[in-house]
Amino acid sequence: MADERRTGRLLEVVTPLHKKTPRDYAARMRDDKPGCMTVAKRFDQDFFDGERKFGYGGYAYDGRWEPAARRLIELHGLKPGASVLDVGCGKGFLLREFQKLLPGGRVAGFDVSRYAVEHAQEDVKPSLFVHDARQPYPFQDQEFDLAVSITTLHNLPVFDLRKSLREFQRVAKRGFLVVESYRNDRELYNLQCWALTCLAFFSVEEWVWLFQDAGYAGDYEFIYFE
Repeated sequence: MADERRTGRLLEVVTPLHKKTPRDYAARMRDDKPGCMTVAKRFDQDFFDGERKFGYGGYAYDGRWEPAARRLIELHGLKPGASVLDVGCGKGFLLREFQKLLPGGRVAGFDVSRYAVEHAQEDVKPSLFVHDARQPYPFQDQEFDLAVSITTLHNLPVFDLRKSLREFQRVAKRGFLVVESYRNDRELYNLQCWALTCLAFFSVEEWVWLFQDAGYAGDYEFIYFE
């Protein structure tokens, strides 16, 4: 019998933004990377607003996520009044764009970082809360029109990742997630050099297999370190 499991579309929404940031992969490996990984995995002030070697190196709202929000609205046919969930929302910058672009809609987001939620923009902060993506999502089946997750789920160990993918599929009518991946040895090397919090170092083929195995049928995008 044919395997009827499927996934959604492979999209390119976040990649243009990702490619704007220069990265010195070898330099990161030489700068006490194991110690920096330990600090980064706290997901506190050092990760978001500390030195670059610990994470973002300062994560402030600048409107850069508006094109991505517009593209996702277009791709998923969202109308005013639509509802959007962000899993691993950080400071809620992407949700803030959805909130502006979908009048009368509902946005919600959660992140494991209490620091990020507490330092979100005031107009979106009431819609955010602290929650671990490894735990069941506190929402009803298909409660949202769209669930998004940008560079978050690859931070989970595979046994928790599978559970979270199922929850991500369950709570929304449509899904879009972005994870780090690689297509060749150079990209794998660069990913291993650069990543501070990633636990799931999977090739494209492995990710697609995992999506199918977990029953995730939404859209997805891979971030590469070329």
